[in-house]
Amino acid sequence: MHNELTHKDIQMMREELTYRRTQLRPKLLEAVKEARSFGDLSENFEYKAAKQEKNRNEGRIRFLENMIRTAVVISDQGTADAVGLYDKVTVYVEEDDEEETYQIVTTMRQDALHGLISKESPVGRAMLGKKVGERVHIQVDESYGYDVIVRAIEKAMDDGSIPLNAF
Repeated sequence: MHNELTHKDIQMMREELTYRRTQLRPKLLEAVKEARSFGDLSENFEYKAAKQEKNRNEGRIRFLENMIRTAVVISDQGTADAVGLYDKVTVYVEEDDEEETYQIVTTMRQDALHGLISKESPVGRAMLGKKVGERVHIQVDESYGYDVIVRAIEKAMDDGSIPLNAF
């Protein structure tokens, strides 16, 4: 499987990798070494916690390396009048009689609770390329879908202010 990421996504992941390898890893190794010196490892909470944090860092490093290795670089440039990556879209949800605003982002930046919707989600896939005034059907799963009307598109670019997801 390939991960569709922007140049900015990859740059941010490389920066995080550098930090985790050169700054965080030595600190965590030292914390494990120090906690080990406290004695009996079977009842040493500090040792277990330090080891767990070290392993979490190593897991994140492997995750980021894999994401970069399998990445397919995509453009974050859209057309002037249609929904593109990083654009904010205001839609009218007919069945709820309310408006919602989303920003379409890559999977490495999604956070649905804060309105950051992955371009690969049902909403993101349905919105890309749509224009103001269009009625869009969003098929959530095999048995449920709903219609929205695109009310506004606020063009945006990836300025790096949206952080990468933790896992």
